[in-house]
Amino acid sequence: MESSEVNMSRDSSQLDESARGSSSPDVALERVLSLLKSHRDRSSVSLVCKDWYNAERWSRTHVFIGNCYSVSPEIVARRFPKIRSVTLKGKPRFSDFNLVPQNWGADIHPWLVVFAAKYPFLEELRLKRMTISDESLEFLAVSFPNFKALSLLSCDGFSTDGLAIIATHCKNLTELDIQENGIDDKGGSWLSCFPESFTSLEALNFANLTSDINFDALERLVGRCKSMRVLKVNRSISLEQLQRLLVNALQLAELGTGSFSQELTFRQYEELESTLSSSKNIHTLSGLWEAKGLHLPALYPVCTHLTFLNLSYAPLQSGELAELLAHCPQLRRLWVLDTVEDEGLEAVGSSCPLLEELRVFPADPFDEDIIHGVTEAGFVAVSYGCPRLHSVLYFCRQMTNAAVATIVQNCPDFTHFRLCIMDPGQPDYLTNEPMDEAFGAVVKTCTKLQRLSVSGLLTDLTFEYIGRYAKNLETLSVAFAGSSDWGMQCVLTGCPKLRKLEIRDCPFGNAALLSGLDKYESMRSLWMSACNVTMDGCRQLAREMPRLNVEVMKEDGSDDSEADKVYVYRSIAGPRRDAPPFVLTL
Repeated sequence: MESSEVNMSRDSSQLDESARGSSSPDVALERVLSLLKSHRDRSSVSLVCKDWYNAERWSRTHVFIGNCYSVSPEIVARRFPKIRSVTLKGKPRFSDFNLVPQNWGADIHPWLVVFAAKYPFLEELRLKRMTISDESLEFLAVSFPNFKALSLLSCDGFSTDGLAIIATHCKNLTELDIQENGIDDKGGSWLSCFPESFTSLEALNFANLTSDINFDALERLVGRCKSMRVLKVNRSISLEQLQRLLVNALQLAELGTGSFSQELTFRQYEELESTLSSSKNIHTLSGLWEAKGLHLPALYPVCTHLTFLNLSYAPLQSGELAELLAHCPQLRRLWVLDTVEDEGLEAVGSSCPLLEELRVFPADPFDEDIIHGVTEAGFVAVSYGCPRLHSVLYFCRQMTNAAVATIVQNCPDFTHFRLCIMDPGQPDYLTNEPMDEAFGAVVKTCTKLQRLSVSGLLTDLTFEYIGRYAKNLETLSVAFAGSSDWGMQCVLTGCPKLRKLEIRDCPFGNAALLSGLDKYESMRSLWMSACNVTMDGCRQLAREMPRLNVEVMKEDGSDDSEADKVYVYRSIAGPRRDAPPFVLTL
């Protein structure tokens, strides 16, 4: 487990000794350390001396755990007695691509049982890629009387019945954020479970639920909660209903609309435009499902102060996007679908000089015959007009080495560069050369680079460039790339700050896997799937690095000697106790 998250890499006896010796903490030092907001800074100061360790221990109220199996809840509770907020991540990120089998693990319930005993004052729980059942949500609702904030991102195992329990029992709830979860949506009646006396909600996000909502209950809830700053509804909410909600929530700072395709009468349109004109605090706008250009002008008054515009559910055309962006002079973050095409991205370059983050998603990633999309031309246009750009996720169907070199020359401060050429193994379409020089230009020019995703036809030269130049790189994602074990060896020996390495469908084998013996204990995790790693190689890694958890996921019918999916991570809790039969812990 990396020390920059939660420094708990001491054995239980050392933790108990620290606990016994810390009965009289330095109150002044605790107050100074409480001003540190960075998890990494707090973990670093805890290493200075025993007094600082104890002061940091007693003053910490929030804990972030990037891998739920890197530590046990019991160790966390011994280390930090006063935690009120927990952020916990579970399954490997490739679970988002269905590469992690169902029922793999990451169940929150054992954590909740310990927290109920040790942290009855818990107020916030933020989960990502965890499994949480309705029973766990009920346990949460009744065990923590002052619970205030629940955020579930890419979680599974629960239904809207669990949300009804939260609404019924959490009397002090200020935030309920449900995003992109594998939820059993049984209908929108859960909203009516908030008591009529309930007024504390400040943030509500159910944008990705699919069922119709009890609108009357939602309207009453929004009307009662005068401090609500975030409201993101699902596509069942019509424009007329949105207008009625906004009348009672002019203080909103973040708005996620429902469907934006309803046919409106002239009077309805005027009322919507007038209400949006009165919403002067909105800086984040999302939703706009199936938006029609006819209704977009109603948004223009809101656009003036927008810093984040999320159009990842709105298949706008280039002209519609251009007209909208002309009214967004303050925009820092923009997410769009590739239906805007290169002409739409040219409008981004001409209208958004302050832009810092751009994400371009494919409207239909599985349709190979689709005619729309974006190319290198749109990306280059953005780079010329947006010199502050430092984070990008760009899905495209073609790219060139020269274009990427131009892009990073125009925007040398990239910290996050994720380029996804959707056809695996695609070369520079003009020269037919590998894309090695493109990513070589990225790592040579962008010295602040922390996250990199590579794609296209790549040889080991790309990874040699990464190992030689990417000295601040923390996360690397690789798919369908590389020539031999040498590529991965270059990365593992050359990137001193590497924390997460995600690899799929690459020709890397045992030699590559074992080249990271000096690196894995300082990393959060390594994922390898559909590579050339064998069970013998994994066993050797487990023997030589006993403090690592080396897990192999076997597929039905696979060769017994092959390691289909390998997940390696440091743990101070030892092998996990809830591994399903298809997970072999070596």
